[in-house]
Amino acid sequence: MVTDYKKMDLFGETLIQKIVLKPPFEFPFPVSDRACFLFSLEGDIQFYDKQEQFVVHSNYSLLLTCISNGKKIINSANSTQNELIIISFYPGTLKKIYERDLPLLLQKPKNNISNQSAERINNDFLIKKYIEGLLFYFENPSLVNEDLLIIKLKEIILLLSQTQNAETIRVILSQLFSPATYSFRQIIDANMFRQVGIEELAKKTNLSVSSFKREFTKLYNDSPANYIKTKRLERAAELLVVSDERITDIAFDCGFNDLANFTKSFHDKFNVTPTNYRLKLK
Repeated sequence: MVTDYKKMDLFGETLIQKIVLKPPFEFPFPVSDRACFLFSLEGDIQFYDKQEQFVVHSNYSLLLTCISNGKKIINSANSTQNELIIISFYPGTLKKIYERDLPLLLQKPKNNISNQSAERINNDFLIKKYIEGLLFYFENPSLVNEDLLIIKLKEIILLLSQTQNAETIRVILSQLFSPATYSFRQIIDANMFRQVGIEELAKKTNLSVSSFKREFTKLYNDSPANYIKTKRLERAAELLVVSDERITDIAFDCGFNDLANFTKSFHDKFNVTPTNYRLKLK
């Protein structure tokens, strides 16, 4: 149940909302062409979509697109209230304030093939200070005007671009301007030789880890870990013969982040070390 609600509008759209909710509650996000940044001022909430769920703690935040349905936040407890700040990113508003020069954070990454549509953002000091500044304007609404709101919108985009989650945030926000749905195989192929694990691949496909493993096994008739390691080792074997790159560089280029693990895995598959494999075939 909503016990307090305030908002600030920009260009006829609701830009910033301050909501106090008394649990238990369920807050579904409507399907739309916008993205939302949600900051938890007080209380923990559970985020759900069709395939994933996680907790957003107090002073943590969440970024998600509302392009697909099924996303919602829930608090089934009966004690602590929740206080939230929600900032909405509308494509039309962003194009208007940036004219033709969208910042890098809003542009489609060239080498990141992903359908990920939600990301939890860790407790960030600068974002927390930014939110504290917004609270001042909720208490003093007479100071709020269009120019101020444009500045605050640009400020949060700048802060998001400086977080540890910036790459994933860019994937999510860029969907507002370059909507694309990649197939499961496209995402696997694009990330086969990148240093990403099963959990990150699952996120990129917008699936839970268990659902990702089931879908992978159905399509490839093998487990993700075994199939991906085999492909990486086969690629490494090719590079050992056709290139003069250092073995360490080849290991990293093929998705391994540890030389010792690469050497052991290579020996287990080919019954020879990478060095001897290169010498033997050259």
